[in-house]
Amino acid sequence: MNRAMTEEKLIQETQMHRGTGGISAENRSLGFRPAFMDQETCAVYASCFGDGRPAPFHLIDGLPHELVVARDAVGRVAALKDSVIAGFVRGGRFYSREDAGLLASSEMAQACA
Repeated sequence: MNRAMTEEKLIQETQMHRGTGGISAENRSLGFRPAFMDQETCAVYASCFGDGRPAPFHLIDGLPHELVVARDAVGRVAALKDSVIAGFVRGGRFYSREDAGLLASSEMAQACA
């Protein structure tokens, strides 16, 4: 099974985490910013547009060349190393989608209490 990070995989992850706090639209107000982590090196990369501007959601196009394993016919990033995962950065720390969702849910519950 191909585990490489692709746009399709990001769409699937977004659908899977919708309603959990594990997507950008649900945790942005809590200070989470979309990012990626290479689990081989533990390096974290902010999600950016191809021109380097910060993206408000997960995009693979603006990531460094060393993470890229495939490009499409026009040179856009098509796939990243399979060790790259999508998540979020807040306060200088990386959170997986699951961890961000748990923290976001907890913080939203406390705000409503």
